[in-house]
Amino acid sequence: MTLNFRKTGTGKPLVILHGLFGSADNWMSIAKGLEENFTLYLLDQRNHGDSPHSDTWNYKAMAEDLKEFMEAEGLQKASFLGHSMGGKTVMKFALTYPEMVDKLVVADIAPRPYPVHHQTILEALNAVDIKSLASRKEAEDKLAEYIPERGIRQFLLKNLTRKEGVFAWKVNLPIITKQIENVGEKITADKPFSGPALFMGGANSDYIKSSDKEEIAALFPDHHIIHIKNTGHWLHAEQPEAVIATLKTFLGT
Repeated sequence: MTLNFRKTGTGKPLVILHGLFGSADNWMSIAKGLEENFTLYLLDQRNHGDSPHSDTWNYKAMAEDLKEFMEAEGLQKASFLGHSMGGKTVMKFALTYPEMVDKLVVADIAPRPYPVHHQTILEALNAVDIKSLASRKEAEDKLAEYIPERGIRQFLLKNLTRKEGVFAWKVNLPIITKQIENVGEKITADKPFSGPALFMGGANSDYIKSSDKEEIAALFPDHHIIHIKNTGHWLHAEQPEAVIATLKTFLGT
């Protein structure tokens, strides 16, 4: 699958992957803070953003998408940064194709399985009658019946597009709804990834727990685990300067 992506900056290649319901644009502010030292590739994962839709949606397929992207761009090796779902994708890729990975950064996710916890968001998105939708305001009003947090609604509404006067979701909502369990699946491998790996969590998030250290160490023996102060799961949006500084220190400039 040929993924949509945005490219910026000059220097060593760094590939960035967003999380569930996200897109490449989510990490543009971080990319701007790194573009003097890195050539950044911000990808839309399959069934997200402007990348193609597919009935196949799992980490094996998404890791293969990354390999295809690398080959298409003539990149033999790069560093990778993935947030949440994107973090699991880059973990799977590094464990499958270690020779193509320089350094690995996993943002607020661990290899362990996670229970499905996006039911309310999926209910909200599916409650929007997209075929008869007349305005973005109408969509937000419907989402507000399920999601009180305006910030989350605005994030989700970035997936709403309009072509020739007709609204549509950029995300492949039917497949994501049907296969949502796949996003929480455990990442496993026969051999560990021996390269440097940074697990960067939010101090106010419980996505990376102290109990995850043993499993992380088994798959990524050369790892560091840090937590960014005063931030939750959306660490790149809540503390961008701290995230940029942490990335520069780990990746080198």
